[in-house]
Amino acid sequence: MKEKDFINIIKQTLHSKYIGDDCAYLEDLGIVITQDSLVEDIHFSTDYFTPFALGYKSVAVNLSDVAASGAEPKYLTISLSLPDKVNNDFIKEFYKGCKFACPNTCQIVGGDITGADKIYISVCAIGSTQNRNISSRKNAKKGYKVVITGEHGSSDIGLKLLQQGKTTPQEIIQKHLMPNAQIEFGKLLGSNIKKDYAMMDTSDGLMDALSTIATESNVLLEIDFDKIPHNPLIETFENWQNSVLFGGEDYGIIAAIPEQYNYGIQIGNVKEGQGVNLRTDKEIIHYTKTDVENKIFNHFD
Repeated sequence: MKEKDFINIIKQTLHSKYIGDDCAYLEDLGIVITQDSLVEDIHFSTDYFTPFALGYKSVAVNLSDVAASGAEPKYLTISLSLPDKVNNDFIKEFYKGCKFACPNTCQIVGGDITGADKIYISVCAIGSTQNRNISSRKNAKKGYKVVITGEHGSSDIGLKLLQQGKTTPQEIIQKHLMPNAQIEFGKLLGSNIKKDYAMMDTSDGLMDALSTIATESNVLLEIDFDKIPHNPLIETFENWQNSVLFGGEDYGIIAAIPEQYNYGIQIGNVKEGQGVNLRTDKEIIHYTKTDVENKIFNHFD
């Protein structure tokens, strides 16, 4: 069983129109809301995550979802389940990291603390939709262009280096420990694009976001691999191209927007069809929804 299978079961059971995008858009309240969880030894290890970095990342991953909706992050609540090994210094540094990740317009307003056998973190983020056009995965249309922001591949390679006990290159490793949520880019599109548009963050991998938008919008995305932004340092690592495409936790943003808007770096176009066509210097590779799902990270493996 995979995460997306569970989500489909939940959606069909609840018959909720809000489940599907990373943020639920509650138009009557003028907000978007999202919630993400991090589990010790599944999403992070205290062998290489400091409490400060863990707090920072816990907040950043939620702010990324709000940014990818086009809303402005405003409020956060944080719930922690903690084992006996956690002391006062951990709590203080964790919340310093959380606060450091918050833009000036966003604040932490509450949460919960309980005991547990390991560290569990769950963050709820609320964004304001005032004077903004909120995105949806279903809004990519034939004739739109595909644009991107943020570098891809570094977080995946940084994680592999950490798991090998390495500490350099620090520039790559830091992309995994303290990713940069693309808040300003999301706000820019949400404030200025007046037509329907599709947008997602790349938390589960760039190809996952592309495939999801293609599937939900029933279109074909044609993508030029050579235009995907990445740090040149990763080109020295084996299979770096695979990290760019399928490595998660880069927290960039991908969007399908009308041609007249000039935001981000254009890496492709939206056409009639289904799936993703990836153009390399040698060939065009077609990816179906199943092809992509078989290659991305599965929380339940």
